[in-house]
Amino acid sequence: MRYSATLLPLAATAAAFMIPDEATAQQLVLEPEQQAKKPVSSWWDRTHSLDAFLSSGKNAFEATLDALEKQAGKLSSSLPKVEFEVGSEITDFLAPSDYAAPGHGRWHVTNLTVYQSIKASNYSKKFAALVDDHPDLVKKLNSTSTNITAFIPTDHAFEKIPHDDKDHKPPKEFLEKLIKYHVVPDFYPAGRVLAQHTLPTALEEESLGGRPQRLRVSVGLFGVKLNFFSKIVYANLHTANGVIHGVDNILVPPPPAKTLISLFPTKFSTLELAAEKTGLKHHGDDAHHELTGLTFFAPTNTAFQRLGPGANAFLFNTEKGLHYLRALLAYHIVANETLYSDAYYGPKAAGFAPSLDLAYNVDANTAKEEDGAETKSAKHYHLDLPTLLDDAHLAVDITRWFGFISIKVNGHVDVAVQDGLARDGVLQVVDHILIPPHNHKGAWNGGVDGKISVKELVERLEPFVKKDVGGGETGEEDVGEL
Repeated sequence: MRYSATLLPLAATAAAFMIPDEATAQQLVLEPEQQAKKPVSSWWDRTHSLDAFLSSGKNAFEATLDALEKQAGKLSSSLPKVEFEVGSEITDFLAPSDYAAPGHGRWHVTNLTVYQSIKASNYSKKFAALVDDHPDLVKKLNSTSTNITAFIPTDHAFEKIPHDDKDHKPPKEFLEKLIKYHVVPDFYPAGRVLAQHTLPTALEEESLGGRPQRLRVSVGLFGVKLNFFSKIVYANLHTANGVIHGVDNILVPPPPAKTLISLFPTKFSTLELAAEKTGLKHHGDDAHHELTGLTFFAPTNTAFQRLGPGANAFLFNTEKGLHYLRALLAYHIVANETLYSDAYYGPKAAGFAPSLDLAYNVDANTAKEEDGAETKSAKHYHLDLPTLLDDAHLAVDITRWFGFISIKVNGHVDVAVQDGLARDGVLQVVDHILIPPHNHKGAWNGGVDGKISVKELVERLEPFVKKDVGGGETGEEDVGEL
């Protein structure tokens, strides 16, 4: 099955990833004895049998970061059309007797519901068996009251999970969340999927304040992928209550932000060190739920290098510098507000939880669409996000042009990798350190001004450093999973 799509620049399309969190990894691993013999601090070291299953996503994200550092800020003047071959691995999701194909051959149509379709298909028996254990989900996938979109992993996707212990089965609660993460409320045929950067699923995540956990969509020369490495191999089976797309990997809800960062030490080791030194890294268990979503503008190792050796030596190697380092990190964190490239979950207050679809509409109470900024093909949004650094805000501008989305912070820092999905929020990766603007000097533009002197850094952060409170720590709010 073929369908056409606009090829987006690399900086806009290859910007998402999916790695299971610790609990998920332990549930998927089928070698509990091996886990017991090797107690270590990192869940990655406890799950050797998952390496093959996860390495494609991890390596792909590493390669993407390298490429995006070179490509960020560049946008082709023309966007060529590309034909994607979808469904080459599945000739017919259903038997020909169960559907009728329109004359143009771009999709199949069946009178069966989503649930009936996956039960009837020879390619989704294992996923259907999981659904059968959850009557409420069967009812949801069978209901014709509303349309839904289901991303169904093929039986081959299940073969990629280790099966050394046939008696081991993940908890029913986990499997219910897993199934919900494959379902998107509303109708998203292939063309509409291509127009999105993220999709809201039926999985309501407590760590996001009960909002939907999202899927990340990326488009490349080799097809359409969800969460960076699960490829759509069959598209557009239109059912009586929605549409089905087949995928070649199981979609697992993402891990917490702190776990996500720890998986890529070649990119975030300096950030991890900074979090450890300043006490901003939480080491508690999953019972910690003060936050209802967060946006972390995560600086890469390159971002710290651009500060220069003098500033880094001061921040990391002096007692005084650690107070300023803590203030600097706090300025990169937005608590209780989650900003994706095309959606916004606002703070929950007095039972009101504003959400915003940046792709299609604007709520004037939560975001401002710049006057005159909307054209036939482009939209421009501006948000001021409060950080953990007292009353210091981040000015975020989002420009959507066709399928391309650009995010700029404080007027000059581009988000190099957009929408790193986390269980408790989202990572927006930046390759420049964000420094609070000075009352008289304005914003610091590292790309133009180069390395920052210790004197300049201290001058800009001094108003936020509370030397006499909490042993010199800046701010009093717990940053939770970070």
